[in-house]
Parts: sequence; C-alpha cells; structure tokens
Amino acid sequence: MKVMKVTGLIAAAMISVFALLIAQNATADALDDIKAAKKIRIAIDLGLPPYGMTDDKMQPTGSDVETARLLAKDLGVEFELVPTTGATRIPALQTGKADLVISTLSVTPERAKVIDFSVPYAPLRTVVAGVKSINVKSLADLDGKTIGTTRGTTHDTYLSQNVKNAKIVRYEDDATTAQAFVSGQVDLFTTAELLLAPIAQKNPGRQLELKFVLETFKLAIGVKQGETRLLQTVSDWVKTNLKNGKLNEIYKKYHGNDLPDVILKEGA
Repeated sequence: MKVMKVTGLIAAAMISVFALLIAQNATADALDDIKAAKKIRIAIDLGLPPYGMTDDKMQPTGSDVETARLLAKDLGVEFELVPTTGATRIPALQTGKADLVISTLSVTPERAKVIDFSVPYAPLRTVVAGVKSINVKSLADLDGKTIGTTRGTTHDTYLSQNVKNAKIVRYEDDATTAQAFVSGQVDLFTTAELLLAPIAQKNPGRQLELKFVLETFKLAIGVKQGETRLLQTVSDWVKTNLKNGKLNEIYKKYHGNDLPDVILKEGA
C-alpha cells in the first residue's frame, strides 16, 4: 500500500510539472522571446530609398532603418536587420525569420488577412512612370502596353486587379524594376513616387516622368498574427513617438517634409 501511495504521489507531482510547463509554453510569445534573446530581428528592404538604402560606406540607413533602430533602443534590445524584398517581407514574418517588418509595408485588406499591422507611422504614394514620349494618363491608357512592377508589392496587386489588357512584367525588387526601365527593357513601370527623382537624375537620357498616381497608402509595422502583446507594444510605441515628434523628425530628415496630418492624427 505504501509503495502504491508513493507511486501515486510521484505521478501526481509529474502531472503538476507537466501542467506547469504546458502553461508556461502557452503564455510564452514573441515579445517574451525578444526580451529573452535581448535582440529584435526586423526585416527591411534596402532597395527603396529613402526608406531603406545603404550609405557611401555600405551601411544600412534610411527612415525605416532609423525607425527600427529607435524601436529596438526603446525596447532595450539589440537591433538585427533582416534583409528582404517586397515579395519576401510577409514570408519573413510567417516563417519566423523576422520578428517585425518595417519596410514600406502598406496596410491593405489582403495583407491584413495573413499578418497584423501596428498603428501607421508613415505614408507612401505609388505611381505609374515612364518615358515622356508615351502618352499615359490613366489605367485605361495602359491597354496594349508593357509595364514593369515589383513582385509582391501593392502596385503589383493593384495592376493585377485593375489592368486587363496590358502585359505586366514582374521583377524581384525595386532596384531591378528601375534597372529594367533604365536599360530599356520596359518603358513604363510602377514604383514609389520618391524613387523617381534619383532615377531621373542618374538617367537623363530616358526622359522619365510621372504619369499618374496609383494609390496613397499608410505604412505600418508588420507583426505575425496572434502575437497580441507584441502588436500592442509596437502600436503603443508608434503612438508615443508620433506624439513626441520623434517619428516626424526621422521622416523629415530623409524625406524633406513633415508627416501628413493623416498619419500624425494616429498618435492622438
């Protein structure tokens, strides 16, 4: 009887231990993992200046990079940059390669089905651009034409949904899309508005001009679905730094103008 009683006590103790471990695992989340590792991995595309780029010493810089660094500093952890492209930003989250995405990630209904978004922190306008000799003023004018775009971006999705009679050529990142235009592979392409000036300055012979605006987006920080504590922490951080002006300082430093009211009011 004594042996059975001791055995029963051991079994009960083991069950309690297992239950505790299960409970701990159930409550552990990405925010706990970040704090335990003392490091946050943030995916950023360095091919979309001035949001993400490299300086003359080949070091990462840009408004998204500086935003990520500030976030890591305020969380008290090390910042690790995970290089990405437009097409690999969301997969980086879903596969656990990155804890967050701060990479010109526009808030869209389609993306909201697979990831979560923080409070918006910056804006982005996407445009159709091309050589001056081509008369294009609207989506209807793209019929029968070839247009380059970057795979996995909002402008790729927009073209796919709204352009029926044009040939869409997809490239893996913005730099490759721009190079396709520069080299004459395509005469029309979609991109972020702020990329047009540097492309035009470096390639005056192509006579680049903005044709029309596709969409204006709010940019937010991407978080893996289900990570509610991390999402709330990041959203609170964005609100705080919109209120105290730090995010506006970063944006103005790289873009030359203040954040628009549609973004600033997110911090209210």
